[in-house]
Amino acid sequence: MAFAAGCGLSNRTSVFRQNVSSQTSISLRPAKAPRQVVSMAGHGKFFVGGNWKCNGSKVMVDTLVAELNAGTIPSDVEVVCAPPSLFLERVNNSIRHPTYAVAAQNCWTGSGGAYTGEITADMLSDMDIPWVILGHSERRQLCGETNEIVAEKAGYAISKNVRVIGCIGETLEERESGALWNILATQMEAYKSTVTDWDKMVIAYEPIWAIGTGVVATPEQAQEVHAFLRKWVSDNLGANVASKLRILYGGSVNADNCADLSGREDIDGFLVGGASLKGESFVQICNAQTAMAK
Repeated sequence: MAFAAGCGLSNRTSVFRQNVSSQTSISLRPAKAPRQVVSMAGHGKFFVGGNWKCNGSKVMVDTLVAELNAGTIPSDVEVVCAPPSLFLERVNNSIRHPTYAVAAQNCWTGSGGAYTGEITADMLSDMDIPWVILGHSERRQLCGETNEIVAEKAGYAISKNVRVIGCIGETLEERESGALWNILATQMEAYKSTVTDWDKMVIAYEPIWAIGTGVVATPEQAQEVHAFLRKWVSDNLGANVASKLRILYGGSVNADNCADLSGREDIDGFLVGGASLKGESFVQICNAQTAMAK
């Protein structure tokens, strides 16, 4: 079994933060796909995930849950919130079901054992946590998680009936060089090698240069990548999977830009970071399609 490198190493964290910081004011050139892409939007419910990352206290979590419970969410939108693992049970017991579901932010590659600090999909299932986020760039960058480790985690989680928000994305350098298409295809190929039930999977495209930086892919850039991914899924997993798979956009999504992004044909929802910590803003993002229709 493959092990990830130690998470939170100070030198790796420092380099990652410096790289992100240096990208916040860069003007991005549109990427050119090496092949034809087609638009074929997923047919499932619009999906919004909130990744709370390593944030929270008992008071903050209770306040945020109260704000979410007070919000109005359209019945045709699926919403999943991912608090830190320490608060999973607290949130799951207090958030309004079935309006909201709860996700973990990570799980182990297999069953339990001598793996200090890890939690398993078996545990999540036992605690009635139906979702998990896997492959986020912060875990890939800071914890050394490879495509193979992420895919192993995804396959095992799904085998335990835990649904997966599988993240993919490219760095600024990979986008600028045109390598992003191969990067994204390689990440998807890894998931393909382990995922046996794509009905239990959503894909979150999160360009690394847009996560937490304030830089957002334009709706045209996001749609270009989502259409490429839809075409890849159709070619490699079949038209039926492509028509049902929800492909989310993540990367500095907020209440101001969500409506425009949600109107793109192949964007089936969002994975939201910082804005998910503000109840009113997150509820507004969950209503993005309604706002777009007005």
